[in-house]
Amino acid sequence: MRASLTLLKRGAFTALFSWCALGAIAVPTSASAFDNSMAERTRACTACHGEQGRAGPDGYYPRLAGKPAGYLYHQLQNFQQGRRQYSLMQGLIAPLSDEYLRAIAEHFASLHIPYPPPAAATATKDVLAKGKALVLEGDKARQIPACVQCHGSALTGVSPAIPGLLGLPRDYLNAQLGGWQTGLRKAHAPDCMATIAKRLNDEDVNAVSQWLSSQPVPANATPATTLPARPAGSPALPECGSAP
Repeated sequence: MRASLTLLKRGAFTALFSWCALGAIAVPTSASAFDNSMAERTRACTACHGEQGRAGPDGYYPRLAGKPAGYLYHQLQNFQQGRRQYSLMQGLIAPLSDEYLRAIAEHFASLHIPYPPPAAATATKDVLAKGKALVLEGDKARQIPACVQCHGSALTGVSPAIPGLLGLPRDYLNAQLGGWQTGLRKAHAPDCMATIAKRLNDEDVNAVSQWLSSQPVPANATPATTLPARPAGSPALPECGSAP
């Protein structure tokens, strides 16, 4: 019984600290002891997503730094409104206003810090070649558009609402594509990523994630400002509610 009470107290303290860090609850403190900045207020975010939002060490907490503000804002909305399912995130941002979600997104979008080197690929040359072809060219026969068609020719995203695909761990890429395939992850309707992901088979997902996760991020990478021209032979993109 005593152990259970101790765990409950720890859980309550953790939740309180997280809400305070995001500014949901004001805690009296001396001016010299508290830096009233977004960097300080988002400590609950960086506890999982790494210092300055560089990414967590386990491959499942993605990088936040430098992603388009519109994309980050939409993801916070998706968690808050139930389109994405992760109880820790949902509980953390449940009490926050829409204005505050935008402020968090803009804070992380403004951070441009170096990316680490990519992980070495563990797939065969044939698998990597297949992944590269799907990313850069798509598959017209199966109506799979090229990833670059939406995520930018450099795969570093397109402002204001499309994220980059480079610099993400393979486990995270696999998990997100799988989430769209099963309906665990959703976006604003019409959900273009769900449409595309459901056209991929397991071999496609593995090939795409193997190739993307093994590519270096260009120096001083920033999101593009306009979508690139459609690659020759790639089918048209489906309608996309998150990035009109």
